[in-house]
Amino acid sequence: MEFIGGFQVFIGVLIRFWPVWLAMAIVLGASFTYKSKLGLYGQLFDSGVGIAGVSICLFWLFTAIFSGTVAPFDPLGQIVVMKDALPGAIVPDTDQVYLFGGDKLARDVFSRMVFGSKIVLIIAPAATAFALMVGITLGLPAGYYGGRTDSILSFLANLVLAFPVILLFYLLVTPGIMDTPIPYALAGLFFLFPIIFFTTLFYTRFKNRPDRLYILVGLTLLLGGWIYIGLVFNADPLGIVSMKPNQLNIFVAVVFASSPGVFRIVRGLVMDIKTRDYVAAAQTRGETPWYIMLWEILPNARGPLIVDACLRIGYTTILLGTLGYFGLGLAPESPDWGTAIKDASRLLRSFIHPALPPTIALMSFVLGLNLLADALREQSMKD
Repeated sequence: MEFIGGFQVFIGVLIRFWPVWLAMAIVLGASFTYKSKLGLYGQLFDSGVGIAGVSICLFWLFTAIFSGTVAPFDPLGQIVVMKDALPGAIVPDTDQVYLFGGDKLARDVFSRMVFGSKIVLIIAPAATAFALMVGITLGLPAGYYGGRTDSILSFLANLVLAFPVILLFYLLVTPGIMDTPIPYALAGLFFLFPIIFFTTLFYTRFKNRPDRLYILVGLTLLLGGWIYIGLVFNADPLGIVSMKPNQLNIFVAVVFASSPGVFRIVRGLVMDIKTRDYVAAAQTRGETPWYIMLWEILPNARGPLIVDACLRIGYTTILLGTLGYFGLGLAPESPDWGTAIKDASRLLRSFIHPALPPTIALMSFVLGLNLLADALREQSMKD
C-alpha cells in the first residue's frame, strides 16, 4: 500500500476545508468591518478570547454545513483493503487518499469526523434551545409570583436534579425505553413550550394591534405546528422536518435533564430583577404580569442566559460524546464523535490514529464554546 508524506497530508486537509475557509473569511471580514453596528456580537471582536471563540465555533459550524463537500468519502462507505490503514494511505488503483487513515471497518476516519460534526451541531444547539424555552417559560412565573407556584415548580425541578446525570440519561436512552411511548410523550410535552412561549410573547406585546398580532400568532402556530408534527409524529408531509427515533430519544433526554438547570437560573434572575424600579413602573402603568415578565424582566436577564446557553451547548456536546462512548442513543454505525471514539478505543494499543481526530474535534469545539462564553461574560460585566 502506498502512502503520502505527513506534510502532504496536512496540505490535503487544508485543501479539503476550502469552503470552510472561504465562508469564515467572508463572515469574519464582515464582522470586523461592521462590528460597531453588531451589538453584543460585534463586541466579541474587541478581545482575543472572543475572536478565538467565534472562529472555532464558526469553523465547526461551516464544517457541518459543507460536510458533503469537505468529506471525500461516504462516512459509512467501506473499502476492504483500507482496514486500519495508516494516515496518508492511498486507495489502490485510484488517486484518493485516506487522509487520517482507516478504522477497523475500513471507513475513512477524516470523512467520519467531518460528518460527525453535522450530527453534534444539530442535536446539541437545538436541544439546548428547547431546554432554554422550557426553563424560561417555567422559571419566569416561579420567580415572579413566588408562593405556591414557586414551591410546586421548584419541587419538580429539584426532583429531576436529584438524579445523577449519567444515570438519568442511561434510564432515558436505554433501548428498552426507546421502544415505549415515553420518549414521544415527553417530546409532545416539551415541543409545546416554544409554541406557548412565542404565542404569549406576541400576544402580550401586540394585543392592542390585531393586524400584527394575527400575522405573528398565525405564523407561530403554522411553523410551530409543522415542526411539532414532524418531530413528534414524524408526519411532516414535505419530509423536511423529521428525526430518527434514537435521535429523538437523545434530544428529549437532553431537554429533560437540562431544563431544571435553566429553570433555577431564570428563577433566581427574576427574583432579583422584579425588585427594580422599571418593573414597579410597569406595574403602575397597569401592565399584565406576563407582559412584565417577557418584555421588562427577560430582556434584562439575557446576558447570563446567553453565557449559560454557550456553556450548556458545550456540556451537551460532551454528554453526547459520553453517551456515544457507552453505545447509548445513536445507531452503532453513526459517525458522531462519541461513537467514533468508542469504536477506536477497542484497538487503541494497536492503532491510535482512528481515535485522535474525533477526540480533538470534540475537545476543540467545546473549547471554542467555553472561550465564547468567557468573552460574553466579560462583555455582560461591562454592560
